[in-house]
Amino acid sequence: MRTAYRPGITTMLVGLLAGCAAVQSVPTPEEKQALAPTGRLRTCLYQGGPTQAIKDPASGEVKGVGFDLGQALAQRMKVAYEPVIHPTPRAVVEAITSGGCDVTFIAQDPERERIMDFTAVYMSIEHGFLVPSGSPITAMAEVDRPGIRVGVPAGGSVIPPLKRTLRNAEITGSSIGGAVELLKSGKVEVFAANKANLFEISDKLPGSRVLEGRFSVDRFALGTPKGRDAGLAYLRRFIEDAKSAGLVDTAIRKAGVRGTIKE
Repeated sequence: MRTAYRPGITTMLVGLLAGCAAVQSVPTPEEKQALAPTGRLRTCLYQGGPTQAIKDPASGEVKGVGFDLGQALAQRMKVAYEPVIHPTPRAVVEAITSGGCDVTFIAQDPERERIMDFTAVYMSIEHGFLVPSGSPITAMAEVDRPGIRVGVPAGGSVIPPLKRTLRNAEITGSSIGGAVELLKSGKVEVFAANKANLFEISDKLPGSRVLEGRFSVDRFALGTPKGRDAGLAYLRRFIEDAKSAGLVDTAIRKAGVRGTIKE
């Protein structure tokens, strides 16, 4: 689903871009062709998490770290920005595989590295568990029991480390947007994801708790489909410039991301 967005980025982000000469560099024709062959930067994100894209139901405004960084990258490249919002991480990966997008701001994992090339990591977030109000589960060690159903974002990077962690609990895929209903209805007893997503879900579920601790870490990077080598160095420079200019930190604060860690 392609989504409308407001032209330009926030005044704060524009100021950061203007303050860093390197971030203003325009790609060569070869780099632009590799990264935006349609003349637009098609940026795939998934709906419902502050690391990606969240749409305000009242105003229609979209925010999220990936959304803002994609907009900044398009501005740097001097091409139109085309965010393409999908319901799940799995759908984003499928769009990358089918040629439906040019870049994505997503957590690295071995499966994704087979179909994408990545920049350096720009943000790391704990993986954890969320339980609803009244849950008898009070610690992470209590999750892995027979009869416990654990919801996850379909195709999410949380799944491989979760499968290594859980031996007895059952894992079931969903969208981030569907997590509240799954927990409220009792279709799952626990939801697992990065903590930025878990805290966002918890805000909509009174009495729910994000458990202390972590079982792994989501490491976010800028990815592009394999075969676009001519533009990869440009993306890597962009991420380094965005980190040094404070653009990433500003996007994290603006989106209200919680659960980040320094590595």
